[in-house]
Amino acid sequence: MTKKLIILGAGESGIGAALLGKQQGYDVFVSDGGTIKDIYKQELAVNHIPFEEGQHSWDVILGADEIVKSPGIPEKTELMKKIRAKGVPVISEIELAYRFSKDAKIIAITGSNGKSTTTALTFHIFETAGLNAAMVGNIGLSYARVVATAPADYYIVEVSSFQLDDIVEFKPNVAILLNITPDHLDRYDYKMENYVESKFRITMNQGPEDFFVYCKDDQEIDNYLKKQTIYSTSIPFTIMEPLKQGGFMVNDQVNIQVNDEPVIVSMYDLALKGKHNLYNSMAAGIAGRTMEIRKEKIRESLTSFKSLEHRMEYVSTVRGVDFINDSKATNVNSLWFALESMETPVVLIMGGVDKGNDYSAIRELVKEKVKAIICLGIDNAPIQEALSKDTPVMVDTRSMKEAVDAAFQHAEKGDVVLLSPACASFDLFKNYEDRGKQFKDAVREL
Repeated sequence: MTKKLIILGAGESGIGAALLGKQQGYDVFVSDGGTIKDIYKQELAVNHIPFEEGQHSWDVILGADEIVKSPGIPEKTELMKKIRAKGVPVISEIELAYRFSKDAKIIAITGSNGKSTTTALTFHIFETAGLNAAMVGNIGLSYARVVATAPADYYIVEVSSFQLDDIVEFKPNVAILLNITPDHLDRYDYKMENYVESKFRITMNQGPEDFFVYCKDDQEIDNYLKKQTIYSTSIPFTIMEPLKQGGFMVNDQVNIQVNDEPVIVSMYDLALKGKHNLYNSMAAGIAGRTMEIRKEKIRESLTSFKSLEHRMEYVSTVRGVDFINDSKATNVNSLWFALESMETPVVLIMGGVDKGNDYSAIRELVKEKVKAIICLGIDNAPIQEALSKDTPVMVDTRSMKEAVDAAFQHAEKGDVVLLSPACASFDLFKNYEDRGKQFKDAVREL
């Protein structure tokens, strides 16, 4: 009997799951309550995969043998409640992809902040070492798509808590947990402990032959590890103290001590600047060493890496003012990291869809570094209420061009205009990439 596989949601992960399901002989049907992008519709048609959009055929969905759910679909929807009541097994796309890539080595990276940067840096290390590696997950192509179309020996997978919520057997050889700060709490009944549990699911199937790489300086991670047992081999990283094994700092040098071959790089030689990137660089370097990549290759990679588009990306200097695109900063913590790494006065463009943000964490940095906040969003009231006392200038704008023009007016030679929104982009833009691209276009028009 052919297994009936229903894919809910036809974004990149849903399409990847559909292609892999079809390739592996499942009877696949894709259902999306919204509209499906034309490019994805064409792919489904070419591969003879039936689909529906703008609706969900409940009887078809509830008749599935298994459902792959898009990470974006919350459990509290009526459809998910019905699926759970019927007891149809639900998995995430990374679970499906794992099922058909168990022979490969898997390095999975999660955390509230820094996932994309660390994933890209880890991939850069594996690529520099000449290994057949693929960078997948929340960054670029979906894991399932790559397993179906261009299998690799190593998968460097960026995973979110939403994806981890629906894993069953997914077991990375190396699990990296960078940090845990409040984010997406609306999906976890506003309980931090639920969100923490969700992040730690990355380790749930690991054994002693696997590695768990984590930030020892993160309070939430530290608290959890005091109460729970992790069965994999733990490798911590920290900037607070020297360690026998793991990542640590001594005299401004990053030390990665794994497998008796220390990798030592001056922090000033690292390609990525800022305190948070010391952590990201250590995590990526440790991942490389667990897979026996030579220390010379790791050192070379950590010093030659080019950062990601829309993540602290230098755009241009106009009349002595630097413009930085950090559109990928969709939560307060990402903005905190961006401000923390700034050395010169900042004109900050921020705002968008507020996920119940608590701005108190950035107030000190705003007082110290930000000379003006340009609010960019349909509802800027939460930012104005939270931060108007901490900066001398607060301007309301409704389009990227207006925001960039206002920022430029308030900036002087030697200042930085930083787009680091701390919010989702869906009020005025398609996504954070669209927001970043519009920022770059507006800067080029100055």
